[in-house]
Amino acid sequence: MALYEHVFLARQDLAQAQVDSLAEEATKIIEANEGKVTRTETWGLKSLAYPIAKNRKAHFVMLHVDAPGSVVEELERQTRVNEDVIRYMTIKVDEHEEGPSIMMRKAEKKRRRDSENEDGRD
Repeated sequence: MALYEHVFLARQDLAQAQVDSLAEEATKIIEANEGKVTRTETWGLKSLAYPIAKNRKAHFVMLHVDAPGSVVEELERQTRVNEDVIRYMTIKVDEHEEGPSIMMRKAEKKRRRDSENEDGRD
């Protein structure tokens, strides 16, 4: 089976529970078609470079998928018709990155920097 990274952007007005539900639906689609999701990362609500369908922000979610191409086609078909998803992209990769993705490392680095700044101000 091939390895993929599937990233989708959900509308900004959704609650985090609804975003998690979208990720769960995608996982169910993949698993129902004999694929598997090895990791799910929620990157949070982030600003977009430009408005998409009147959204200035979006919830970002990434799935590491191990499945045949037909499963990815079905996932993309169902993602395309979901009105809560404003953009998506699936990329075939040679191997999945170990540990947290660059987006998660970037967020952790920012949190550490912010906490150090708060400690220094006291």
